Amino acid sequence: MSQQMTCLGYQSNDTEAVKFVVPIPEVQGRDLLVKINAIAVNPVDTKVKAGINGALNAPKVIGWDATGTVIAAGDECELIKVGDKVFYAGDISRSGCYASHQVVDERIVGFAPETLEPVAAAAMPLTSITAWEALFSRMRIHPNLDKGKTILIVGAAGGVGSIAIQLAKKVAELNVVATASRDESEAWCRELGADYVINHYQLNDDYAKLPIEPPDYILCLGDTDPYFEQLADLIAPQGLICYVVTSQKNHNIDLLKTKSAGVVWEFMFTRPMYQTGDMTAQHQLLNRIADMLDSGMLRCTMKQNLGPMSIKTLAQAHQMLLSGKTLGKISLEAIEN
Repeated sequence: MSQQMTCLGYQSNDTEAVKFVVPIPEVQGRDLLVKINAIAVNPVDTKVKAGINGALNAPKVIGWDATGTVIAAGDECELIKVGDKVFYAGDISRSGCYASHQVVDERIVGFAPETLEPVAAAAMPLTSITAWEALFSRMRIHPNLDKGKTILIVGAAGGVGSIAIQLAKKVAELNVVATASRDESEAWCRELGADYVINHYQLNDDYAKLPIEPPDYILCLGDTDPYFEQLADLIAPQGLICYVVTSQKNHNIDLLKTKSAGVVWEFMFTRPMYQTGDMTAQHQLLNRIADMLDSGMLRCTMKQNLGPMSIKTLAQAHQMLLSGKTLGKISLEAIEN
């Protein structure tokens, strides 16, 4: 095994990545060392980069979606072994996947889907965990008891929305109302199983025209602030709204009082960040997602492969994310040496 790993990291919030090498770390405890075969990018990547203040002494490696092969395992590992093909989103408080190798806790790692190429499998972990936790952990949707209820997914054509539509339809058997603002994003949402697609720029008016009751659940994947009052108005009595994007304003939660409605947050890094007692739930969740992908129940949401990871392709991927017009996920192959 090579004693060096290649990384692409950022030293400030307004520059491109820099390429550098560091020694490959030894793994202990429940950590795995993974040789990365492919990665995917997510909006959180650009947000973490934008949050770098000043110039760092050492480049920061970001990225939280990868697939690869385990080449070393800590002495306490019991779920994953050397040689296993895995996929995972990782831990935002640790070094990311813009690299040739990565260290990650086995409890948040799943066995990679057998039917997908690495570059396709890399597109699935972060969004699948986020969507699954939002639906079934945060909003506590029960696939049998809640069958036939309605969910509104705001900003449904992106990475999380692309898998949330499928999980809401195929696992929970809900009526799915998706929002999109362009012809191609509307078509993508319908292709994934949405029953209705409305425009999020005229959200309340468009929803009022649908032949259905107010939504029992709302998953807001867009910026929280523009939608808070609209969604408080739309949500059904005793309904739940789940947000994923940090708000920049203070909002009046009393708007939900007479409806006895609630607000919850989904942040898929909570378990690894706080080392919660149920961290292994993400291992189990990813294995379930892999099984559903292999069986054809779920569809891979990768829309673009930009080729090998490099300074140029990462810059391209970030620009695409910042445009706010991407469908599904953007993936990249193993880093160029």
